[in-house]
Amino acid sequence: MQTRLLASLMLMAFTAGHAAAQTPPSTLAEQQQALRNGSLSAQQLLQWYTQQIAQKNPQTGAVISLDPQAKQAALLADQQKNFRLPLAGLPLLIKDNIDAQGTITTAGSLALAENLKQQDAPVVARLRKAGAIIAGKTNLSEWANLRSTRSTSGWSSAGAQVRNPYDPARSACGSSSGSGAAVAARMIPAAIGTETDGSVVCPASVNGLVGLKPTIGLVSRTGIVPISHNQDTAGPMTLTVLDNALLLNAMAGSDPQDPVTRQADRRRSADYTKGLDKATLKGKRLGIVTNLSQGYDTDTKALFEQTLSLLKAQGAVLVAVEMPHMEAIEKDELPVLLTDFKAGLNAYLATTPSAVKPRTMADVIAFNQQNAAKVMPHFTQDLMEQAQATAGLRDPAYRQALARAKRLAGKQGIDALLKRHQLDALIAPTTGPAWPIDYANGDVIEGSASTPAAVAGYPHLTVPMGLVRGLPVGLSFFAGAWTEHRLLQLGAAFERARPALPAPVLPEAKVTAQ
Repeated sequence: MQTRLLASLMLMAFTAGHAAAQTPPSTLAEQQQALRNGSLSAQQLLQWYTQQIAQKNPQTGAVISLDPQAKQAALLADQQKNFRLPLAGLPLLIKDNIDAQGTITTAGSLALAENLKQQDAPVVARLRKAGAIIAGKTNLSEWANLRSTRSTSGWSSAGAQVRNPYDPARSACGSSSGSGAAVAARMIPAAIGTETDGSVVCPASVNGLVGLKPTIGLVSRTGIVPISHNQDTAGPMTLTVLDNALLLNAMAGSDPQDPVTRQADRRRSADYTKGLDKATLKGKRLGIVTNLSQGYDTDTKALFEQTLSLLKAQGAVLVAVEMPHMEAIEKDELPVLLTDFKAGLNAYLATTPSAVKPRTMADVIAFNQQNAAKVMPHFTQDLMEQAQATAGLRDPAYRQALARAKRLAGKQGIDALLKRHQLDALIAPTTGPAWPIDYANGDVIEGSASTPAAVAGYPHLTVPMGLVRGLPVGLSFFAGAWTEHRLLQLGAAFERARPALPAPVLPEAKVTAQ
């Protein structure tokens, strides 16, 4: 895959004599304005980020491949000058478990090294229709972190290790690690990740980004390598809340191939950017989820307390609450995900080109065993083996666990708290600061707020709240289904009130990927 990336960089390189790329504005909204007033071209913008990827990817391992079609797309954008399209000329990276025409989708696995796709996933098609340029794909935790209980976030056999730009010895979290690291390192202005439980909001938090996991059913999952049809969704990862809303405008909508999205066109907001500039925290009732705000080190606790004081100073009303049934929710979640994973992966593999030899999860497990030196140098595939042993989607135990977990997390959990305390949203630290990459022990994560919204299928927004020992930590906002606009407004008001995070400064010395 490293050879593939180098080849992509050569294909993407502009010819000698082309005007040197100048530093563009950093956010999508600012770049959109520059493209519209003619002070920046789509080709210049793409060239700048191609150079940033070439310079910074050796330290971060964030990008797994570049799309050789992107240069032509940028040229066409400049020729057509249709910069009234909401994302016209703006370059994005997408996670490498999302299909894009003319590119290989690996999900981080060498088993899918020949998975050359001939059409876009609907979410990618929507982004292109809005004018976005897909510059390439980001590395990720192999099989979206559901291969082993001892996996190391950000490592994949197809792309090696993703590293946190704020400290390359530390994790970028997973599974959308490459999307988080690429945006944080300013290798791209925004990226698309996917989440089942924490895989957008955790990498967004530890990389100092805004990340949104939408309501299940707001964004199509067709053409995305699955874990769970009950919890999977794509989501935007950006430098600002406004940029997040710009992407969500393009991504949200019904897909006839994904029945769960049948309500999306009716339930989505017409414009998620509307009112963000005037959004306020005054009078907003926020529930501090106490049992999701525990287990953090002294410095992270201090930052959270400072954040609560800031929210109060902005006029928010804070109410201490406890998320009920957490132990039962967590007990039911993994068996559900494992059952879904087997069914979903078998269905996806059946759609892959004939060049892809593994056609079932059992075939992938056998491939991993046959190629253990390359695929399993650091951790095994115990979770995949457990998934293979599940009894299927008709299994009564599975159905009971699914229904129970959804009810406890949703109706009797998040919904009940919001109603009982008349809350606008629930808040907690998203997770702790990035931890050292450690193949012997795997991930050592300090707290997480992702599970209730993930299991319920509800939206979850994380916004940077500050640095802990030089490492970013995010603040989570989550609420009931279809409340993305409300969460984005709360996030925008909070974003304006707190100091901006500094960009990471990568060391000059290159870090060799493992």
